[in-house]
Amino acid sequence: HSWMSVKLFSFFPLKNCLNSENARHGPVFTQEPSDSIFPMSSGDKLVFINCKAKGNPPPHYRWKVDGRAIDSSSDQSYSLVEGNLLINNPHFINHGGVYQCIATNAFGTIVSREAKVQFAFLQNFSQKPRNTVTVREGQAVVLLCGPPPHYGEIKYSWVFNGNRNFLQQDARRFISQRTGNLYVAKVEALDAGNYTCVVRNMMTNATVFSSPTPVVVRGDVVMGEYEPKIEVQFPDTLYVSKGSSVKLECFALGKSLNPVYTVDTSLVLGNMPAHPRAKSRRTVEDLLLLTKMQWGCLQCMQFLSSHSSVFSSDVEHLQWIQILKDAHMAIDANLQWECKAIGKPKPKYRWLKNGQPLTTKERVHVEAGRLTISTIRLSDSGMYQCVAENEYGSLYASAELKVVASPPDFTQRPVKKSTVIHRGGEVVLECRPNASPRATISWWRGGELLRTGKRGMILEDGTLRIANISKADEGSYTCVARNHFGASSSTGALVVKEPTRIVVPPLSSDASVGQSLVLPCQVSSDSSLSPVFKWFFNGKAIDFSRQEHFEMIGGSRQGFAGDLMVRNIQLRHSGKYVCMVHTDVDTVSAAADLIVRGPPGAPQGLLVTAITDTTAQLSWSSGPDNHSPITMYVVQARTPFSIGWQTVKTVPDSVPGQMMHATVKDLSPWVEYEFRVVAINSVGVGEPSMPSKQIRTKAAAPKVAPVNVSGGGGARGELVITWEPVPEEQQSGEEFGYLVAFRPLGSSTWIKTVLASADVSRYVYRNDSVAPLSRFEATVGVYNSVGEGPFSRIIKVLSADEEPSAAPSRVWAHSISASEIEVYWEPVPPRSSTENIIGYEVLFWEGSSEQREADRVRVTDSTALLSGLKSSTVYLISVRAQNSAGLGPSSPSISVATKKPPPSQPPGAIEWNLTNSKIFLKWDHVKASQNESKVTGYKVVYRQSWHGRTTVLQTNKTSVELGVPYGEDHVIEITALTEGGHGTSSGPIHIPKMSKNYCIQCKISSRLLQLPTSKLTQTCSMRVRRLPW
Repeated sequence: HSWMSVKLFSFFPLKNCLNSENARHGPVFTQEPSDSIFPMSSGDKLVFINCKAKGNPPPHYRWKVDGRAIDSSSDQSYSLVEGNLLINNPHFINHGGVYQCIATNAFGTIVSREAKVQFAFLQNFSQKPRNTVTVREGQAVVLLCGPPPHYGEIKYSWVFNGNRNFLQQDARRFISQRTGNLYVAKVEALDAGNYTCVVRNMMTNATVFSSPTPVVVRGDVVMGEYEPKIEVQFPDTLYVSKGSSVKLECFALGKSLNPVYTVDTSLVLGNMPAHPRAKSRRTVEDLLLLTKMQWGCLQCMQFLSSHSSVFSSDVEHLQWIQILKDAHMAIDANLQWECKAIGKPKPKYRWLKNGQPLTTKERVHVEAGRLTISTIRLSDSGMYQCVAENEYGSLYASAELKVVASPPDFTQRPVKKSTVIHRGGEVVLECRPNASPRATISWWRGGELLRTGKRGMILEDGTLRIANISKADEGSYTCVARNHFGASSSTGALVVKEPTRIVVPPLSSDASVGQSLVLPCQVSSDSSLSPVFKWFFNGKAIDFSRQEHFEMIGGSRQGFAGDLMVRNIQLRHSGKYVCMVHTDVDTVSAAADLIVRGPPGAPQGLLVTAITDTTAQLSWSSGPDNHSPITMYVVQARTPFSIGWQTVKTVPDSVPGQMMHATVKDLSPWVEYEFRVVAINSVGVGEPSMPSKQIRTKAAAPKVAPVNVSGGGGARGELVITWEPVPEEQQSGEEFGYLVAFRPLGSSTWIKTVLASADVSRYVYRNDSVAPLSRFEATVGVYNSVGEGPFSRIIKVLSADEEPSAAPSRVWAHSISASEIEVYWEPVPPRSSTENIIGYEVLFWEGSSEQREADRVRVTDSTALLSGLKSSTVYLISVRAQNSAGLGPSSPSISVATKKPPPSQPPGAIEWNLTNSKIFLKWDHVKASQNESKVTGYKVVYRQSWHGRTTVLQTNKTSVELGVPYGEDHVIEITALTEGGHGTSSGPIHIPKMSKNYCIQCKISSRLLQLPTSKLTQTCSMRVRRLPW
């Protein structure tokens, strides 16, 4: 009966637990409590300590504090929310302690790590008055803070005489953050007053103030100099953990006010930290990020007195390097678990089973981090924990032991029903039943027991391996598994196919950039198989949906094909291409290399040396030739004056591909140049190199003379010489200027002048003795800081003419409208063949104003139109001639009055009648007011629609008949004509198109003419009737 119970226990866990997503298992912590400090000043009177575990069935929870169980039913301050512990109205004494969470389900119990829970608080100072401290000037003093009871990080400050700002530390005053005491190395008279210690809890943000400590400084007796004494000292030995921060305090009272900190390497017991930071003239020394096994010594020196302390990073946080894993073991098997942790000090180990201590006893052996259980029994099932701990912390590792027993079972992992293999290949048939203890395996083919032979082998784990498969090996294969709980079998079929072969493999090829090619891949295969082609480029599968350059093209030749088309080949397509063909039974592949030849890459490391005024030496190193040898190099340059990059002349004229240097010639002096080099091969022109560093050629005397030298004009007594300035890139140096030389025609003596400006393009020589239109010879040269350059060719120029001496004659004018006057005159005859009248200036002004307020119009012939004038206004008009020397005398002024303005009233009462191809228009006569010009006629403008050709008709009547084609829209405008100009337009009148034999009549009142055009067609009253013919 007991044998059967063992069998029943073992069957179900294997099938329903081990391989199921909802497998039943013991508790595993997903969240454990951790050391915490809670501020007591928080408005929330609840504290949560987290604990959560997963398990199936779900675990239930218990808690311990300081080793005693918490009973939430009897202690109302505790309650459980799922696995979390809730503390109501916590008290810093009653509820501080070490807490531990315990999770239990049907498979066992685990305990969490221990968590120290504390509460940050700060009580008030005693309000008892503090005693007065009397000290002599020059003496040292220590004011005690005496902080009240507290817990959590504290910051100390001092207030002097109730000042709102805290007392600042300096080389003379120091506040210890360990005790809160205020140290004054040497008291001065101004130190007298009341001192208040301020304590702030950094977690609760609470701040309390002590009673003032009065300090009286006696000035009658001054303390003399005395040797310094270190009052705030380092601890004798300080252990710190790796990665933590250390603060060491050191302050001396006495003679010197400037403590100095140094690292005493003579006392180093190991290696110091890589970069200890020593802050001179400070009282706190920070040494950060201490590494494993580092030791050091810091010495605080105050002239003759010193004190040293040794600190050691002899503490390292615990961490696992080997943890436990759940174990599913068969009955009578042996279990060995080992856990390892590292830390400093070295950890010790203990073991727990279901939360209870586990020690060596009978079949159980515990040795440090190793647990051994021999001849496992069902009672050994449960939750086990390894605890690694030292004086600074502990770690918990958990695992579950399940003890199982069952006969062989192929339900979860049967033999593969059908295995397909190609002829000549090797097949592996696995036999992996679930069995506890492990089953013995045998293989059968039909009724024949298989044994290890030349081609077949049964491995230790029960796997059957058959090599060099032939067609005769097809058939059914059965695996039989047995243990002392029973036996079971599973059968599968072996199918043998013909192997796949690549009959047309891809071949290594060359191609140029921009070309396309096809890499073939054709196979022969078993007719029952469907090959799948994959292509790889440089080890990565080609994704045809995302590669525009690659395309798989099919077809059939002796089987199947999966050729690769590479379009518009680029340099990046060089590499190894692999065609891989997969079938259900085998995989074959073939590879080919593709070399892509392209234009060369950019030359590298361009240097410019040996710079002269017209040459520079260039050197470079070649870039990649992209599989085609470089045949030549071309040098290009650009300046601030060039349009882009220009090819420059070199020595040699053509730089061969094997030469990596050249001399650039024919450069312009004193010009900033950048150079680049372009490589060329048989494929094409490559990318240019990076531009060189900008250089400037050396200066030289100018080589280019000014061009377009000419002259003439100017005021009387002037000789004007002009030229086109020399461009900056041709000035060849600094301090560029011009040399102007001229002489009277026939004279041998040149008059010279220097113009120290590169931008000047005109020189004026003034001499009242120079007769008008005298002949001169002139030339313009150049110079710079290096020397003089060439002169331009000699030209002949004339001196300035004198102003015209006569005014235009027979000046007359007439008004042509209310705003325009036309003026005429006789031209001024030239005094000589060389005099040239270049134009006339017409002055006009209102008769009521002065001539100095006149407007001016300049013209080149003997008539002028004055526009934009006022109507009905008298204007005075005068004309004067102009030549290159200036303006001559004005003619006597004449007066002309502009005409009255045209009527402001537009034509009204417009009626129109459209019959077939005729429009009959009539309107009321426009009556001018007394100050308006009389109407002399009317202008009718009409066109087809808004975009047709415009026709203008003038009439002195108030009606008109227009011949227009029917079937079109028309737009008509009517304007009155007067001596003063055109009157106000009627505005556009839109006449719609109408079919033949229809008549439209429309009358537009004067009132409607005041409306916008868009309203006319809407408000016009129309009558449409059909004509009888």
